[in-house]
Amino acid sequence: MENTPAMRAEKLLSQMSVEEKLYQLSSQMLFSVNEEYEQNRNHKYGNFRNPGHFMHAGKEEPVSAAEVTERINRDVRLSMDAHPHAIPPLEHGEALHGAQWGMATCFPQPIAMASMFDDEMAARIGDAIGKECAAVGVHQALAPVVNVSRDCRWGRTVETFGEDVLLSSNMGVAICRGLQNNGVIATPKHYADNYSYGGRDSNVSDTSERVMREVYLKPFEKCFREGGAMSVMAAYNSWDGIPCSCSKRLLTEILRDEWGFQGFVVSDYTGVEGVSGAHMLVDTDWKAEAFCLKAGLDVNLPDCSFDKLKTAYDEGWINEEDIDRAVLRVLTAKFSIGLIDNPFADPEAAEKIVRCESHKKLALESARQSIVLLKNEGVLPFKRTEMKTLAVFGAGADILPVGRNYSGPYGKEWTAEDAKTPLQILREYLDGYAEVIYAEDDRIEEIAGKCDAAIYMTTVIEGEGMDRSDIRLPAFVRKTQKDDNGMIVGKFAIEVRTDQEESIRRMTEANSNSAVVLLNGAPVDMSAWIDGCRAVLEAWYPGEQGGQAICDILFGEICPSAKLPITFPRSVGQLPLFYSAKPSGRGYGYVENDGSPLYPFGYGLSYTTFVLAPCSCRCCEEHLEISLTVENIGQYDGAEVVQIYLSGKNCDVVMPRMELKAYKRVFAGRGEKTEVIIEVPAEAFMYYDREMAYGMHDGDYTVSVGISCVDIKNSFAVKVRDGKIMLFD
Repeated sequence: MENTPAMRAEKLLSQMSVEEKLYQLSSQMLFSVNEEYEQNRNHKYGNFRNPGHFMHAGKEEPVSAAEVTERINRDVRLSMDAHPHAIPPLEHGEALHGAQWGMATCFPQPIAMASMFDDEMAARIGDAIGKECAAVGVHQALAPVVNVSRDCRWGRTVETFGEDVLLSSNMGVAICRGLQNNGVIATPKHYADNYSYGGRDSNVSDTSERVMREVYLKPFEKCFREGGAMSVMAAYNSWDGIPCSCSKRLLTEILRDEWGFQGFVVSDYTGVEGVSGAHMLVDTDWKAEAFCLKAGLDVNLPDCSFDKLKTAYDEGWINEEDIDRAVLRVLTAKFSIGLIDNPFADPEAAEKIVRCESHKKLALESARQSIVLLKNEGVLPFKRTEMKTLAVFGAGADILPVGRNYSGPYGKEWTAEDAKTPLQILREYLDGYAEVIYAEDDRIEEIAGKCDAAIYMTTVIEGEGMDRSDIRLPAFVRKTQKDDNGMIVGKFAIEVRTDQEESIRRMTEANSNSAVVLLNGAPVDMSAWIDGCRAVLEAWYPGEQGGQAICDILFGEICPSAKLPITFPRSVGQLPLFYSAKPSGRGYGYVENDGSPLYPFGYGLSYTTFVLAPCSCRCCEEHLEISLTVENIGQYDGAEVVQIYLSGKNCDVVMPRMELKAYKRVFAGRGEKTEVIIEVPAEAFMYYDREMAYGMHDGDYTVSVGISCVDIKNSFAVKVRDGKIMLFD
């Protein structure tokens, strides 16, 4: 007889007391890993925030991967010893763009990953992160963020894969697979619709059921169905009058009854308490625990919920059936990833895996693919052999470009001896060729005009809890402090001591052979300076190897190939602005402009030139097949992202003006031609009709082939009749 994880979990569950079960639904996080750590730890709990995240605070040098592994192993051993059935705990942590228990490999932030338009590269990153989590004993990652960001004022846009449903879904699936394949439970978040008007984080959602299903739920569903994610994090906000943490509609009816999700749900940190505190739905935390458990939430993170659950049980607000349902999900997951059979990690192996050469190489490769060339009027690439002096300005030049949000452990910024800032890399690269002069902005006129070229590298205030109402580059009076109670990175302050927009204008006036490098996590308003600037690179936060990648692209060692995963507005007044909006009844313009973006979704320049032709389309039984040739007729080896969009009419409901339905990153050497076949799946033609029934309903479509949502090279007319895709005669 087959002994499945679910069967083993049921057997174990039948042997446990109510108290033991409640401990499996409880968790704990301690900020200080010191001599009092173990006496403050309740090792009966079934879920811990891994201590590796907190071990580095106050130490001159970060602790090693082996030390983190040994500490987590001890946590696991003491927990197993404290439990009658020796059940190991889930040690969880963040993994937004790297395993965040310490100084693991730091990849580009998710918004930059999405710019690659490369599912395979994202899968490799997910695999590396999964390996570096599992190597030290972290077996649940609170990642990826698959919220679709359609208002860049939201401070957490940096954590997302941008504004598009398909791109967000595919990136999320790739990360989930990488984690799960390494025995690390993926936890897509934040379920669902995690921001509201003005980009305000965790605010009340009045999104309609139609839009929720068409946009915000789709990436989550894909992460479960295709990515194998075994957990999900409920969001702080309320939807349709109910906090997500206790929404039976979201957590049971949609998640489990419709999608067949078999995993477990965790709260966002203190999200359960928010049901009583923030939302005031009930008057005590233990009642909130009961509401959430009965709705479908299983584990309350990050701190102990045992006493509250016990009170709810004793008071009759929950029963043993409610408890068993949740505990069975948690135990099944622990068996499924092999945690109960193999609970310990190998410290020696961890030392070999974490930041190994192949992972650092991957960090560099992905950084190179993530940087978008937005503007170039004959300035880039710079030529090292023709340069004697280079002026560099801006605070971003001498900071590791990892982004402060979810980078590095508690109390210490991410660092490594072999990771260098853009300024350090530029000086190394130009050694023997040119002098690099780094100066404060008040010396721009003095220095920039005397140099062969000039660069300005920006800095932006953003991140969790840092929503913006002004998306211009921060000026000299801007200062902010982030205090998240130490849960992620502790407290940090950011101060901008100069007017960056004015500095950029002064630099470009002093030296026309200059470029701006944006280091940020969301679109910025460039209207005050873009007209006088001849070259702009959107570098995002490209990770630990980002300095090298920026230098490589500035000097033409690598040809830029990334595309924007999010629309860049002309000004904040256009927000929210996204390419796949549904048609207006009259028009789109403003008094000040026609409503079009500064840079559209899918946009990105190159140093070389590609020709897409010839292009043909044929209908197959289960998909549409697009065939074309990508020819590189320029002077650099490079890659182009071929994008397939769909526009519908004569459908049962109003359709978006256009939507991305397939894409493919194509490499072609200088003078080479590459034959490309792209499949557009049947699902691309499915939608919710007037009765909210999802399927391949009738409609007429234009299938567009292009290199951005506005740069279309070819198009075809297609129709759907009786569930079949057909070309128009």
